[in-house]
Amino acid sequence: MTDLTPHATFREILSQPTIWAGWGATLPIADLRRWIADTHVSEVWFCGAGTSAYIGDILAAGLEGHEGPRLRSVPTTDIVARPRAYLTGTPKLIVSFGRSGNSTESIGLLDALDALAPHWPRLNITCNATSALGLRPGAKVIALPEATHDQGFAMTSSFSTMLLTAAALFDGSLPADEVPARFQTLAGTLATLLPAFTAQARSARRPARAVFLGSGPLAFAARESALKVMELSAGQIPALWDSTLGFRHGPKSFTTPGTDLWLFRSSDPQARAYDDDLLAELRAQFPQSTVTAPDVPQGPGDLWSAPLYVALAQILAVTWSDALGLPVDDPFAGQGTLTRVVSGVRLHPVTP
Repeated sequence: MTDLTPHATFREILSQPTIWAGWGATLPIADLRRWIADTHVSEVWFCGAGTSAYIGDILAAGLEGHEGPRLRSVPTTDIVARPRAYLTGTPKLIVSFGRSGNSTESIGLLDALDALAPHWPRLNITCNATSALGLRPGAKVIALPEATHDQGFAMTSSFSTMLLTAAALFDGSLPADEVPARFQTLAGTLATLLPAFTAQARSARRPARAVFLGSGPLAFAARESALKVMELSAGQIPALWDSTLGFRHGPKSFTTPGTDLWLFRSSDPQARAYDDDLLAELRAQFPQSTVTAPDVPQGPGDLWSAPLYVALAQILAVTWSDALGLPVDDPFAGQGTLTRVVSGVRLHPVTP
């Protein structure tokens, strides 16, 4: 079998347990939570583009119903396109996620805030301390360990560590002094799962199409999973995501005999009952497809288990990319269509 370790992307996936354990032990959660409370906002926006936007989707869904400010996922791509539709009214805490911290939309959001909402508080969570997100004045900055600044095309350790950082900040049900243990437990769980995920990926067929499904935050973990497959296969394996209950409402038509499906089952008993219903239905209706419900420990809830599920998709995507003969760390090399840090976006000035 092909050795995947020469690929930086694969090594970055494997590095996640070590990164999480070390970062969780040093993250000053109590101080950061006090800073957030001192902003006195009634609403928090999680902002990013692509995978960084999906972090916000997972957080907002996973913390739905929790006490505290209202949490929304508002992609930078939406705000930059129509800043005056968003940057009005009472101040919101803008939480920006960025691996490079230098994407055009990240800079565009900073510019729009400077022009239209300079008094709104900002929290930048980035994997690149020397980036625009890391150095722009006027924001509280959390710079993640350099090891999270993935060199591969696809966001892997950057995604999971930014997600867990924000989960630790905004999940008020987790006492601050228990954060290191939570990160350590998750790290140990993923370290145990990764060999099984790798073996599963090697034994699984390479599907013509892939579908990832889940409920609540796991629906958006499914979204990130589908993106990883499409990115690393350079579009050669089309992938779809949806919610467990939403899939029947038209998107199920995507399923052909060459399609395999993964259903991320929820730890919530109500949601899990619907997951199990769909799992049985898909296996009955599509006997030529492999329908998998990954065996992931449920732990403290779906928000916290989301990066464990996504890690499986990361492994699958790398395995299939390598099998397709693609340069895993830059699947679009020579095409000039997609790049590690998005290029080709021209910012149009925002005036007060």
